[in-house]
Amino acid sequence: MQRNQETEHMAEYNPNFELTIDDIDLIESALRQTKEAYSQQHIELFDEAGTPNEEAIQLDETMKQIQDLLGRIHNQKVFFRPREEVYIGG
Repeated sequence: MQRNQETEHMAEYNPNFELTIDDIDLIESALRQTKEAYSQQHIELFDEAGTPNEEAIQLDETMKQIQDLLGRIHNQKVFFRPREEVYIGG
């Protein structure tokens, strides 16, 4: 299969993202809601012996991917601590 220049150009990624903190917060909230909904579905996809069916296995993989993405979002956050005042965590 021969590629033309237009096809090769379309396959490039945009290295510049213009997402705001609010955008990331919305994405994070949507992922958490989706994961919660999938979790409820996941419970219902086991037979009486407790064996998951194929759909449960696929849903489990999707939930792992969502959790991994949520973890990567969390790890990119910079948490604020006041330098001038005494910090009381909580």
